[in-house]
Amino acid sequence: MNIHRNLGLAGLATATLIAIAPVMAAAQQTESKLYEVIERGHLIFGTGSTNVPWHFVDEKNELAGFDVDMGKILARALFDDETKIEYIRQAPDARIPNLLTNKTDFTCQFMTINTARAQKVEFTLPYYREGVAMILNKKGPYPDRASIDKALADGKKIRVAVLQNADVEDTVHDVIEGVEIDQYEEQGLVFEALDTGRADGGIVDLSNVLWLSKKFPERYAHGGDGEKASSYGCAVKPGDQVWLNFINTALREAMNGRDFDVYAASFEEWFGVRPPAPKIGFPIENR
Repeated sequence: MNIHRNLGLAGLATATLIAIAPVMAAAQQTESKLYEVIERGHLIFGTGSTNVPWHFVDEKNELAGFDVDMGKILARALFDDETKIEYIRQAPDARIPNLLTNKTDFTCQFMTINTARAQKVEFTLPYYREGVAMILNKKGPYPDRASIDKALADGKKIRVAVLQNADVEDTVHDVIEGVEIDQYEEQGLVFEALDTGRADGGIVDLSNVLWLSKKFPERYAHGGDGEKASSYGCAVKPGDQVWLNFINTALREAMNGRDFDVYAASFEEWFGVRPPAPKIGFPIENR
């Protein structure tokens, strides 16, 4: 008799919890960063200012670049106004601390998604896939990849410049085998070596190759497809699924939905190619 009564009370408690769960969830959602930002009336956006074509100060003394455009996409989704942004210009090592201390609402700053960082922040879906590729000097002795390959086949020494890194040899050999490697402490020195003829080619991020060959088509040439793929994502402070879901919705619709033209125009401006338009019907990105 007591067992039946206790089971009845347990069932009543379970039913009560099921009934109030949606109310509890709704109460929790009101504490999201999403509602804080909407009430504030503008977005606090962390990004950089020193890396073309991702984030830099243009001739109008304004921030510009592909990362900056991702912030504008989110501001437009929040307020239907891309100007409602307070920019926090930050060094790469401040990206995560500024999120965790609430100095920024979110950050987009050519931030590679990896599991170590994912233990500290939550990443959005990727908005760009990076790789490494070869850039060539059209005015040099090897203006295209075919001339480089022929020279190597003929036994000639080919020297490439690359940014100093722990796994730099593996990176270079993923792009091209049989070359000699010069390492430089700054990326600007890589391009200087290419421009002055000290290097026959450079190994840099594919985004840099796309940008420079678009900006200076008479000087630079693309030396082949990118290798060693990695994804860039925006990031938010952990623990706020509502805020993360909203940002993902804004990015997804920009890349695959009704706001595609805005994303595609930015991609074409900074990388010189227009991404393929999403097809009507089955969303193939979910395949």
